[in-house]
Amino acid sequence: MNRPARPTERFDVGLQHERTALAWERTSIAMMVAGVVLARYAATNELFIISVVGLIQVALGAAVLVWAGAHYEDLHGRLRDGTGVIHPVMAKTIGLGTVVFTGFGLVVALATAF
Repeated sequence: MNRPARPTERFDVGLQHERTALAWERTSIAMMVAGVVLARYAATNELFIISVVGLIQVALGAAVLVWAGAHYEDLHGRLRDGTGVIHPVMAKTIGLGTVVFTGFGLVVALATAF
């Protein structure tokens, strides 16, 4: 990819691009941790299909982490252009994935409790 050069002066005093990149990284790490917890719980209770779902969540979290690192430089260009740094499709995808996996975990927890 041919990326634009970084500016020599600080064009963003609040470092929004840094905070946005870190937020994506925290989100992906939280997804991976939740997936590991779900997979471990399911594996210890011999619920192997559910443990596979947890491992899929870990893989999705890892993919988001790689995506966030790959698109970090794109945030600089968007800020220089004056456009927003939020990637709407990715934000919707992460939101939907979080709701689905949290709901799935809740159903599993309620099913094992009763």
